[in-house]
Amino acid sequence: MVSSSLVEHAPAKINLSLHIVGRRDDGFHDLESLVAFTASGDSLSLDLNTPLSLVVDGPTAPNAGALEDNLVLRAARALAARVPSLKSGCFHLTKRLPVAAGIGGGSSDAAAALRLLARANDLSADDPRLYEAAAEIGSDVPVCVAAQARMMLGRGERLGPLVSLPRLFAVLVNPGVPLETKAVFTRIGLKAGQSSGYGPHPGISAEPSFDALIAAMKKARNDMEDAASVLAPVVGHCLAVLSAARGAKLARMSGSGATCFALFDDCRAAKAAACVIRRDHPEWWVKSALLR
Repeated sequence: MVSSSLVEHAPAKINLSLHIVGRRDDGFHDLESLVAFTASGDSLSLDLNTPLSLVVDGPTAPNAGALEDNLVLRAARALAARVPSLKSGCFHLTKRLPVAAGIGGGSSDAAAALRLLARANDLSADDPRLYEAAAEIGSDVPVCVAAQARMMLGRGERLGPLVSLPRLFAVLVNPGVPLETKAVFTRIGLKAGQSSGYGPHPGISAEPSFDALIAAMKKARNDMEDAASVLAPVVGHCLAVLSAARGAKLARMSGSGATCFALFDDCRAAKAAACVIRRDHPEWWVKSALLR
């Protein structure tokens, strides 16, 4: 018997790297990105005793947009189109992650909805219909279904094998300025069929050590950083603050921004840095996190 109420976490997605290979003829951009996830983020529950619906609350709920446009409902409908007689219900989403922030909050919410529906309907976690539905709703959603570190390729529809990351202690900073992914890509300005020519992504082993991973990430990039910094100059300020934090090994923007992160080699250094940044910039969203 399946419980009438199921719960899933929807963790933040962090792009440790984000290479733009080029723009395809269909208008999408081909990417190479090593993605990791935080241990916590939004929360999503499903009550099977009610019709398909959605309730949203939490600190960042006012910025989450119209309910009918929410990716949770779109995910449920996309899966229902593929699974006859899919059992669904009322979703309750508690939003804690900033919106339009480059950390896949909406995508992770949608993936959590797919996981809940899989549990409610006894579908395997690797059922291809979950990933088909995920790819239909958004480029970042497929990698969020398993919510484990791996390479994300193409427009996001191709996933590399899982990567067992070393313990990565991070500080996440969002300055409260939303950035639309489409606007950042437009600023980059690649035409259909055009290659970026920026160079290949460094190789990542299945179980990199901390030093090996940091070395590889220093050779990697986020090719959206420059365009995002033009649209929102505060991104450059966030990166400067994170880079200057004591013990920071690497500072970078995640996704299309404006969230930025720094990596540290221990929990104490990350928490101390978060405390200082929060004190100096009380208007920013600042979190220390363990990435996986």
